[in-house]
Amino acid sequence: MKLKIRKMVITAMLAALAYVAMVFIKIPLVPGAPFLKYEPKDVLLVITGFLVGPVQGFVSVILVCLLEMVTVSDTGPIGLLMNVISSLFFVFPAALIYHKKKTMLGAIIGLLTGVISMTGVMMLWNYLITPIYMNVPREVVVAMLPTAFLPFNLIKATINMAITLIIYKPISKLFSVTGLLRKEKTEADATKKSAGFSPLAIILGVLLLATCGFAIFLMMQSV
Repeated sequence: MKLKIRKMVITAMLAALAYVAMVFIKIPLVPGAPFLKYEPKDVLLVITGFLVGPVQGFVSVILVCLLEMVTVSDTGPIGLLMNVISSLFFVFPAALIYHKKKTMLGAIIGLLTGVISMTGVMMLWNYLITPIYMNVPREVVVAMLPTAFLPFNLIKATINMAITLIIYKPISKLFSVTGLLRKEKTEADATKKSAGFSPLAIILGVLLLATCGFAIFLMMQSV
């Protein structure tokens, strides 16, 4: 199977899994704002970007968000734009940086960049568009920025980073075993650890998940 076709197959498979995860897993994170729900599609989308490239990650984001709009979402074009912006600003920077530096450090830097960029852009989006989207005064949304939108987006992105660090290597190995991830070897590849993920990635991922869980616990206690 040619490399291009293998990349298309991997992209399609992970996009399908991302869609299924989005449909069946929705978890409220912020007490007092039950409409802000975590769903893990971005984990599978960023893994697509890590495995086969940032362009494929970009395409996966668009496909999954479009499918979400026409099947299960009731938020229309504004919701579509919100989902695309949120996912793209997490997935694309992470995948781009990782493909420049395919090591665990590169993955961590990329994912951290995704966390920061997604959180920042969604704060701006919430300030500008959410009053129109929710049909509420801007002052209401401004009051929710530090208490609901900021913690939600930061925790959501950090959970995505943590789960990616935990499951990326097993998924990468699975695709390698099936032959879908087979690459043309070069002399440079022979001396380069492209995956770069060690048990430290799992430990870091677990610590990040624990931190997010503790933050959610503290928010629940403050309500």
